Amino acid sequence: MTLRQAQGDRAPHIPVLLNEVLGALAIQPGDVIIDATFGAGGYTRAFLDAGATVHAFDRDPDAIEAGRKWPETQEEPPRLVLHPRRFSEMVEAMAEAGIAQVDGIAMDIGVSSMQLDQAERGFAFSADGPLDMRMDRQRPNAADFVNEADEREIADVLYNYGEERQSRRVARAIVAARPLTTTGELAEVVRKALGYRAGAPKDPATRSFQAIRIHVNGELDELAQALDAAEHLLREGGRLAVVSFHSLEDRIVKKFLRDAANANPRASRHLPEAANAEPARFASLSKAIRPSREETERNPRARSATLRAATRTSAPAREAA
Repeated sequence: MTLRQAQGDRAPHIPVLLNEVLGALAIQPGDVIIDATFGAGGYTRAFLDAGATVHAFDRDPDAIEAGRKWPETQEEPPRLVLHPRRFSEMVEAMAEAGIAQVDGIAMDIGVSSMQLDQAERGFAFSADGPLDMRMDRQRPNAADFVNEADEREIADVLYNYGEERQSRRVARAIVAARPLTTTGELAEVVRKALGYRAGAPKDPATRSFQAIRIHVNGELDELAQALDAAEHLLREGGRLAVVSFHSLEDRIVKKFLRDAANANPRASRHLPEAANAEPARFASLSKAIRPSREETERNPRARSATLRAATRTSAPAREAA
């Protein structure tokens, strides 16, 4: 079965850096692979086709419901096991499934194309919809945040998660315009605050939408916890592949892997190595891998993607903080 057949005639999602992720994971028939961010199943389909058994995680009930229609969930034993929970809970979920270690873990961080394309989910302003942005629909939504948070908290979120330099101006405009209920209303407030003119190369509302979405879903905390979970679940020689889409995510992944590989540079090359340095828990760290020009032409959403990969060593995982 192809990805398009599994999803229907119109595939809503093109997996980014797919060949590079497959190369990083080096899947062998019979491997147990975790797809930590199932979404529309693009990576999972490729992993199944390579002969793996896949445990797929997603906190979005729509993604899980669509996955239940895949025939691999009905095999005995199933080659596709769906987990309707956060990927930060991988260790607990796999223990419940009776699996202590796996051969590979893939993460595709951030909002999925499927979510962006559904106006009713409120992730994007390309089509007007309710101001929601929740991945699991169990948290306060974006409307709750922009209508109830004080101006300083909104400004901090826009600056820290959207790298919006004029965060205070935008926050002031949001508070003055309340209540806001739709994506279109919020986008227009941000545009007016920043003096946007139609035809500019990038819509300035993009940064604010990114920031609010990350805040509403606790995405950066989830990523940090998921990386720790991967360290505990991967066997010696197991492989980790993480695709991120903006600098905040990539910074977390890069720092985690360099820390885990004891690869962070010393403050000075003249200082001695620490005598009590912990053994490296990851090795064979890849450089940042980015899409080819051909891929970005086929799939413009791949433009900002970065893949980082590494291999688990035999060193024990750190205890959870």
